Amino acid sequence: MKLRRVQVECRGGHPHHDIPVAFTYEGRHHRIIEITDRWFEGRNVPGRVGLDYYKVRTFRGEYILRYNTLFDAWAIIE
Repeated sequence: MKLRRVQVECRGGHPHHDIPVAFTYEGRHHRIIEITDRWFEGRNVPGRVGLDYYKVRTFRGEYILRYNTLFDAWAIIE
């Protein structure tokens, strides 16, 4: 699994963790049409970093976005 940091726009126009609505990847803006799946890892587990995953559909294809709660950072899984 390779991760690449991406800029994500969330509901309400905030870049902070919320429901993603668009992201910029490889210099292109991708509007999210649908969130097809969502899952969590490490939440409420001592010593583990909370990770939130979103499988999203755009006009250019499907992608998996990951939000790291410790670093307040978004990445795309390649």
